[in-house]
Amino acid sequence: MEKKAPVFFFAPFVSSTMRIEPAWIDHNGHMNMAYYHVLFDRTVEEGFSVVGLGREYTEERKGSFFAAEIHTLYKRELKLRDQVRVTLQLIDYDEKRIHYYLEIRHAVEGWVAATMEGLSLHVNMETRKVSPFPDDIAANLAVMKAAHARLKRPSDIGRIIGIPEKLEKHESLLALGTRH
Repeated sequence: MEKKAPVFFFAPFVSSTMRIEPAWIDHNGHMNMAYYHVLFDRTVEEGFSVVGLGREYTEERKGSFFAAEIHTLYKRELKLRDQVRVTLQLIDYDEKRIHYYLEIRHAVEGWVAATMEGLSLHVNMETRKVSPFPDDIAANLAVMKAAHARLKRPSDIGRIIGIPEKLEKHESLLALGTRH
């Protein structure tokens, strides 16, 4: 059941257009933070289906991938009936992990509403343990990474959460080799 690596991947992958739903709007009159993750999750599913990691892979080959870590930045409000598209950029992968970056963009005006950096683990669904990607999936990831390597590395990758002034002081002390 091995599949050949696709010849081409869009860089970055761009999701189908999605609309903000009424149930997603909170008492502040904008989309609740949880639903940004619904949009990110739909895009991860759609984007990595292209490399063979979709629903069929889980059903037929008993493999999947689970989120291990995410970092989200909320940049601009989304409101009822806004339309968005989400881009996905494969940053890196190894035999068991994929590191990726997403941006939710307003579908008409193009501004960025939120970004997410994620790390997911490949899982054997029968043992529920982290396991290596099959060779055909790894080959597809290599093709996708090569296409995405031409993109600029996102500036939001690897950010640290904290109050900016305190982070700067902490980083200065670390650079001097001083403990506080």
